[in-house]
Amino acid sequence: MLSPLLMWNKIGRISVSLSKRLDISPIRALDIFYTSHVCQRMHCPKEELYTFSDEYIVDELILELQGE
Repeated sequence: MLSPLLMWNKIGRISVSLSKRLDISPIRALDIFYTSHVCQRMHCPKEELYTFSDEYIVDELILELQGE
């Protein structure tokens, strides 16, 4: 598992990338991330989603949003 500091950096990068893709504020993107199933998966040691690229995780977030 990533250290808390590295995880926070990764979450920040994901939020900025999501905000650009959806043309929303980074704060709104951060809120979307933290309330998503993807966030839960990213913090699950069994899934190891945190090891995937930021763009892959953003794609997963967008797919989750499209499924709602």
